[in-house]
Amino acid sequence: MPDLTNYPTVQKALFYERLSDRAVKCNLCERRCEIRPGSKGFCRTRMNIDGELYTLVYGDISAVESRPIEIKPFFHYWPGSTALTFSTWSCNLSCVWCQNFHLSKLEPEPSKAVYYPSEKMVALATYNGDAGLCASFQEPTLLSEWAIPLFKYAKEKGVKYCCYVSNGYMTLEVLKALSEAGLDGLKIDIKGDGETYEKYCGGADVDKVWRNARKAKKLGLHVEIVNLVVRDVNDDEETLRSVIGRHLKEVSSETPLHFTRYFPAYKFDNPPTKVETLEKAYELAKKAGVLYPYIGNVSGHRYENTYCPNCGEKLIQRYEYYVLRYKITKEKKCPKCAMVIPITGEYCGKQERLAYLL
Repeated sequence: MPDLTNYPTVQKALFYERLSDRAVKCNLCERRCEIRPGSKGFCRTRMNIDGELYTLVYGDISAVESRPIEIKPFFHYWPGSTALTFSTWSCNLSCVWCQNFHLSKLEPEPSKAVYYPSEKMVALATYNGDAGLCASFQEPTLLSEWAIPLFKYAKEKGVKYCCYVSNGYMTLEVLKALSEAGLDGLKIDIKGDGETYEKYCGGADVDKVWRNARKAKKLGLHVEIVNLVVRDVNDDEETLRSVIGRHLKEVSSETPLHFTRYFPAYKFDNPPTKVETLEKAYELAKKAGVLYPYIGNVSGHRYENTYCPNCGEKLIQRYEYYVLRYKITKEKKCPKCAMVIPITGEYCGKQERLAYLL
């Protein structure tokens, strides 16, 4: 077997502790795998090599593309901008309906990896005219050792924002390190209640996911929550109410809450989510006090738009991930009633786009 440490994408991990008999405990995510020499953790991207923990995906980029920030979805974060979006391999959950299984279900192969240095990523973002960087597609926590110096370098070079599209299962140590390095946006996918995680996602403690959302807000990060509503899994009213209740308790009424439509993928073939179910979730959230609920993956739906919670004025009109019309003032207020609208960053699009769709 070749010495894996000779490959540039295999580097010493930052977040672990040594145990007895040369075993190590990985502290990257809340699985906190205990890994013996020659073995890998649950995510298959962390390996114990001679009593030390290594990441096998340091700058091993599986996909890279310039994409609108609204597609993440981030609706209150640098609206109208694009982000250089990238990913690596594998995941620390095992959701049976994964939309990006072609990335999240594959292990890294260091002998075939193409290493991306920070300089190359920032140069690509600059060339594309991207305002920010976004780790997405599969679980970005696994890229954190590489993302920390990348985000520091990017901010030094004038990149406006750095964000994660995550399942939110990193440890607090990692979350704090990312924040200090320049991470300023975090979209967290909430799968449902504890039963949903245990039965369909390989197990995870949903309380720790909500804890991280709460902590991210305290650290000053922009947070948005997405609940993929899956037919006959987490689409019942009790589960929807539990998600809404936790959202209000942990991250406040002003934090956007997206209810996203599921479509069959990977190993799961339940029918797509009923639009009526998503509309019910939206109305439940509004009635409970969520100021900015949204519906996703339903093209052209009125609940893709942003409305003023005070006067009902349509402030941002969207079609899928396009911003068609943006009416929030430079002072980030409703032009009709002057209510302050929580938007992080500047509007980066044109004042009106794709008028033919209106």
